[in-house]
Amino acid sequence: MSGHRLSDADVAALVRDAAAAPSMHNAQPWRFRYHRREHTFEVRADFGRAMPHADPDTRALHLGCGAALLNLRVALAHAGWRTETLLLPDPTDRALLATVRLTGRDGDPGGLAALHPAIPRRHTNRYPFDERDIPADVRSALAAAAQAEGVTLAFPSSWHLQEVLELAREAETRNLTDRGSDEDLARWTRGGAPQESTAGDGVPSYAFGPRLRGGKAPMRDFAGTRRTPGRAATDFERNPHLALLSTPRDHPEDWLRAGQAMERVLLLATLEGLSGSFATQPLEWTDLRWPLRDPVTGTGCPQMVLRLGYGPPVPATPRRPVPDIVEILP
Repeated sequence: MSGHRLSDADVAALVRDAAAAPSMHNAQPWRFRYHRREHTFEVRADFGRAMPHADPDTRALHLGCGAALLNLRVALAHAGWRTETLLLPDPTDRALLATVRLTGRDGDPGGLAALHPAIPRRHTNRYPFDERDIPADVRSALAAAAQAEGVTLAFPSSWHLQEVLELAREAETRNLTDRGSDEDLARWTRGGAPQESTAGDGVPSYAFGPRLRGGKAPMRDFAGTRRTPGRAATDFERNPHLALLSTPRDHPEDWLRAGQAMERVLLLATLEGLSGSFATQPLEWTDLRWPLRDPVTGTGCPQMVLRLGYGPPVPATPRRPVPDIVEILP
């Protein structure tokens, strides 16, 4: 980038980084606008990509868009821009989730630029992880990354961990027999060639991972009730490492903050050699979501359960073409 203007190619590169974020079922429920005159990006919700059954209040949609917002902030910091971010700046425009205004050059007070190399390397990993512990200093750094976005990250242990795992198993059992959940999966999973080679969104069958044969990892079976020929079954972790993200309140602004924290944690985890996946199943059922809270204080609003560990390399999932998700205005 040169001077104080972004070319079309610059905007496209920044949006490409932003859109590498994770989202529920890889629906990619976002759009972007760049206003040249105001030097401002808009991050907008694409409500046509919401999950009417699994995410009726669009909480997960906001988390995904928050993750894309964090990637955009990281990409701009890497390119040498200082920015000012506003969440939900216009109450009359429900789809406008955030604005990011370029305010100057050569500034990165939040240390975001260092996370940029992780953006193309972070992939959701649904394969078994090693039984190795995550070092205490890495856990502390991940918690600090979440706290930088105003979100709490905790690693449940002992009976609280067992409770979280039981809630995830209960939710997965419900999802496998719930018609609405199956409809969401049917819309956003890709069952093999030629569908996988042409789709720019959704979860392709190569990213399902193997079926859970044994172990306690809280894995979603993306095949649902459908058969996937040639898909193996294997044992997962006996002692999975889970991280719970929570916010003080439970409003759209909190969901956006949680999405940013989630991605900041995942990018740092990637740089530390960790892999990650998501255990969203208990968050999709109101009666199962609230028992995830801190068992000592009973406070906090659970927003995401991350599964972290040392896993094998996995390929990226597809992304929508940049021209389909960005609009450049005068």
